[in-house]
Amino acid sequence: MQCPSCKAVDSRVVDSRVAGGGRVTWRRRECDSCKRRFTTYERVEYSLPTVLKRDGRREAFDRSKLIQSLRVACKKRPISDEELDGHVDGLEREVAEEGLREISSRLLGERVMARLKELDDVAYVRFASVYKSFRDIDEFIVEMSKLVSTRSNG
Repeated sequence: MQCPSCKAVDSRVVDSRVAGGGRVTWRRRECDSCKRRFTTYERVEYSLPTVLKRDGRREAFDRSKLIQSLRVACKKRPISDEELDGHVDGLEREVAEEGLREISSRLLGERVMARLKELDDVAYVRFASVYKSFRDIDEFIVEMSKLVSTRSNG
């Protein structure tokens, strides 16, 4: 592991712990050259498909982009970063297990919305309003009506 201070590549693990509900390994390391300590996090990396955008472009699946959009939707809501990470971990695992080479951004967005709907109604509506690009208030009201209907029936 390369030292962030002196860029030397030799370091040793001083302490190691499981974090993130068992999904992440936290390691405290010490550089053999400069003796500075630094922290690393280790997580399983899935082989994820390329995302096919609406305009035809292809992009690599970007976990940080997904986390950022979820944080915006969940801003000032009682949802922890650990919960968001867990939902993204689950989505990554689900998509990776399907073995697809490509996934449409539409399908990915639908799956994100389904997970958000279970997590928090307000976050779901925030994400859906951006994702679905409502053209007017009527489209927004129709979506809200569906959500209210689902809540009262469930």
